[in-house]
Amino acid sequence: MTENTSNLIKHTSLMRPGGHVADFCLGCGTCASGCPMTGIDGFDPRKIVRLAMLGRDDQLACSSLPWTCTLCGRCENACPMGINIVGLVRSARGLTDRDKTPSAIRKGLDMFLETGNILGLPEEDFGFIMEDVAEELNEEPGFEDFKVPMEKQGARLLCTLHNKLVNTQNEDLVHWWKIFHAAGESWTLPTRDWEGVNWGLFSGEDLVLKKAVDNIVSNMERLGAKHLMYPE
Repeated sequence: MTENTSNLIKHTSLMRPGGHVADFCLGCGTCASGCPMTGIDGFDPRKIVRLAMLGRDDQLACSSLPWTCTLCGRCENACPMGINIVGLVRSARGLTDRDKTPSAIRKGLDMFLETGNILGLPEEDFGFIMEDVAEELNEEPGFEDFKVPMEKQGARLLCTLHNKLVNTQNEDLVHWWKIFHAAGESWTLPTRDWEGVNWGLFSGEDLVLKKAVDNIVSNMERLGAKHLMYPE
């Protein structure tokens, strides 16, 4: 934090329908009762709302509160005043210096910006993994002729992937591929910028969020896909 950001979080976090602001917090605790993280390391979503309400943005952004939150949204769903608590959290995260964000998120952001995916996989390695999974599927009856349609022009469906499906859980891809194959679906995978998880959403960095969306839109336009399958 290099400058005074007082009240920025409160005024830049989009409110839910109705225009309710953080100042309307009743302190009722309904948000805390629905939050799965309440009590862990002293976490309470009311603290986030109160700090934002008082304009203590620097204190909130430099605390562990925004990063303890899972962004599940149960708090704001329960809030009787409709306060956009998740928006407050994202705004606070976005004000945190990159070198002070949790290391896993920081490394993921850097790798995504450098390579288009948080695993840092080159296009040829990604293609090799997809072909390897397809070869395993070829061993099952009825799927002997299955091939992954990479970079298919004019497919009805463009698929983006969660990085776990490429890294540690690629066997789960088979379930989708079986359905597509049996249904005769026209689909494709891009060889680059296939990452479907938007790390800008988690980090609060709107420029990264926009970059992730731009990557997907670019692939859809480049390949002429009509619909998008998004894993998140």
